[in-house]
Amino acid sequence: MKNIFKLLALILMLFAVTIACSSDDSSTSTDDAGDDGEVTELHAAFADFNTDNTTIALSGNNVVIQTNGLPDHTSPYWSNTTSRTITGPEGNTMTTVSSSNHPLWVEPTITSYDQMAPGNIDDFNGAYTLTVSASPTLASSSTATGLGAIGISVSGAVIYNDEEGPNIPLDNAVGSLDYTAAHTGPQSYHYHLEPKAWSNNDDDLIGIIADGFFLYGRKCNSTGTYPTDLDASGGHTSTTQHTTTAEYHYHIQNELYLNQYYILFPGDYQGTPSNIQ
Repeated sequence: MKNIFKLLALILMLFAVTIACSSDDSSTSTDDAGDDGEVTELHAAFADFNTDNTTIALSGNNVVIQTNGLPDHTSPYWSNTTSRTITGPEGNTMTTVSSSNHPLWVEPTITSYDQMAPGNIDDFNGAYTLTVSASPTLASSSTATGLGAIGISVSGAVIYNDEEGPNIPLDNAVGSLDYTAAHTGPQSYHYHLEPKAWSNNDDDLIGIIADGFFLYGRKCNSTGTYPTDLDASGGHTSTTQHTTTAEYHYHIQNELYLNQYYILFPGDYQGTPSNIQ
């Protein structure tokens, strides 16, 4: 009889320990998730954005990206003392000239004063805000990009698609692009093609697109070469230099445009885009 009591006591003790352990595991899991379930840390890729031109912060489960719209590199589009005059289709003219040269101003190389678009970088109030999900997901269907800003680059300036106007291809405006494939107007300085100021046939981060997915250079860090599994928008799922977990992201597609350029983002949004305001 004593042996039976001892056995029952041992069983009760083991049951109590099991319950206590289960309780501890549950509370640890809850703490790891956070009491309110909010994302608590920015994606590592945001560390590549210029902190003088951009401010990036978490807001609940969203990321708010604010930029002054200015690039952090040289360009002939910075204010300078060289006068250039553009004549519009109706004969009206616009002259761009400043009293001094900006420290980041350089002479045009790829373009020329005669071909450059009107206005200088610092003539525009190019401040923008983009709010995206901290954990973006692919949408059930894609969404066409529109005119204007479709993304924000790591330099601080914005990203445009492959059109120069409503149903107007970029072809005739390529001559106005500076050495890093950007020009001014109508609201700010912006990139259309591979920005050689910091990315040239590599896997460097270009910026973030309005649907919350990051855009990288032509090569993929996970393989060290051009990805071969891209969708129609230049996206695929793999690891990057910023994460050890595979995630969806875009690349500049390694397809020549006008025999010498690479379009930044010619496709549709694969996620749900937010307005860049």
